[in-house]
Amino acid sequence: MTWATPKGSVWMNQYPKTVSWIGVSVAGLAMFLLFASWVLVSFPIGSTVSGYFYGVDSLQKLEFSGTSGNQSMVDSPIPNNVVMSDKEEASESSSEVPTSLNSPVDGSEGKDVKDLPDVPVVDENGASGKPVDPQVPSGSSSPSADENVETTHQTLSNDTNSHVSLSTTHNEDEDVAKPALGSSNVTAISVVPETNDSTPSSTDSKSGSNPASSDLPNDASSDSVDTGCDLYHGSWFYDPLGPQYTNNTCPVITQMQNCQGNGRPDKEYENWRWKPLQCDLPRFDARKFLELMRGKTIAFIGDSVARNHMEAMLCVLWQVEAPRNRGNKKMQRYYFKSTNTFVVRIWSSWLVKQTFEAFDYAPEGVAKLHLDAPDDRLMDVIPQFDVIVFSSGHWFAKQSVYILNNEIVGGQLWWPDKSKHMKINNIEAFGISVETILTALATHPNYTGIAIIRSFSPDHYEGGAWNTGGSCTGKVRPLAADERVENGFTNIMHQKQVMGFNRAIKKLTNKSKMKMMDITEAFEYRHDGHPGPYRSPDPNKQTKRGPDGRPPPQDCLHWCMPGPVDTWNEFVLEIIRREYEGTKNLSS
Repeated sequence: MTWATPKGSVWMNQYPKTVSWIGVSVAGLAMFLLFASWVLVSFPIGSTVSGYFYGVDSLQKLEFSGTSGNQSMVDSPIPNNVVMSDKEEASESSSEVPTSLNSPVDGSEGKDVKDLPDVPVVDENGASGKPVDPQVPSGSSSPSADENVETTHQTLSNDTNSHVSLSTTHNEDEDVAKPALGSSNVTAISVVPETNDSTPSSTDSKSGSNPASSDLPNDASSDSVDTGCDLYHGSWFYDPLGPQYTNNTCPVITQMQNCQGNGRPDKEYENWRWKPLQCDLPRFDARKFLELMRGKTIAFIGDSVARNHMEAMLCVLWQVEAPRNRGNKKMQRYYFKSTNTFVVRIWSSWLVKQTFEAFDYAPEGVAKLHLDAPDDRLMDVIPQFDVIVFSSGHWFAKQSVYILNNEIVGGQLWWPDKSKHMKINNIEAFGISVETILTALATHPNYTGIAIIRSFSPDHYEGGAWNTGGSCTGKVRPLAADERVENGFTNIMHQKQVMGFNRAIKKLTNKSKMKMMDITEAFEYRHDGHPGPYRSPDPNKQTKRGPDGRPPPQDCLHWCMPGPVDTWNEFVLEIIRREYEGTKNLSS
């Protein structure tokens, strides 16, 4: 049987109109989808959505926050497709087991992308592959106080505002020769003895009162930045604007530094910002940074604190552009397409050459540090970097053998023959290592970039060392000026680092620029900025002292993100701005 529609049927007459209506509807829907996609990618939430499409776990809660970025929330874990370093997290502490995550590597680089060579970085645990503890015992004994440190005396004016003010209290003798003056590519750093016993008025962090903020700008992106201003003496002030990112808007935070995601109940530590005595330190301007670094590469080289620092920078940059992951197991590498900028991290525990083969009477397996030779895995790739930020020091508390002039001269947690005289201890070895790596840069025939040595990052293990019951639990705001407790180990490590820096810059033969970013004194006041016991999202973790009074395992060395570590990038941006723009003021 054949079905037919009678001639002149209503259905036959309406059929062409139905087809036309369907076509118009489909075209309209397509136009709407195209327009909506354009809006999502082009406007304020575009960076977050772009990050989503670049691989953020679709189950992760995305927060499209306002300027404060400081809302309370239940924090999600790190997405499972973001690269962290190979195995370093396992070596950070015997009791810390962070998530080590991998993300796909985009290998389709455009023609305008610089080809950075791979660096043959060995396992961060060393040849043995065993987890070890990099934290420095706070109670480590210090050498005698007759160590010489180059100084320039400064008179610091009292800060009459209600800030947490600082005073320098290094007391060592100072007679090391000063570096040659008048060199525009050297920024010498000095340890300044405190001669004024008066204490500037400050907000007592124990008082419970709200810190004053009305007498300081909330946003320091003003034109009051002075090229010659001392950035490292000043005070902490409370900024109600809060951080520029949260742990929910940055997918590259190592879980152990994700303090809010790990259940830390307080958030005030995120809001304190640094104010130099004589000028303002602008908030980090991500777009300004990328523009200054157009076509350039910044590399963070060193230990796990270098990773902490690099991730903090990525978190702020991620708010304006989601980078492409161009890294691999040898090097973390993020590419910002808008300005052809790379942010790179390379692991180097001690910054000097290390071997694990038997040497003289030192057996195979123990790390041998050749203190007079730079890490040879770095030297070939260093000319590719325009800015380098070095981080080291804390691994000198780990077991190692010190070799100088092809002779064993000392060791840390290793010295089998007590009858033999140890010529160099771990503190002296640290100073020599700084001089070695910086001299290698200062004399490298092909390096013309900026080398920033970030000074020793203080820990805050109170009542013991990291492995003997030290604690930073319950610290919720910076120390006041009269509350800081001198840490002899931090002081002497800082002094040895300064000595190594000053010796290296006297050997400068190329056009590189050597800068000391002296954060040590300022960050001695930030005992509130560490993860403490909030190192994992485990809801059953111990966060209070046990029945025997012992504190739970905690991290008082690394820094929460967001948190005080974000100030480091404000310093880095200002150093770069001064170098690339000279006397120009940072635009608001």
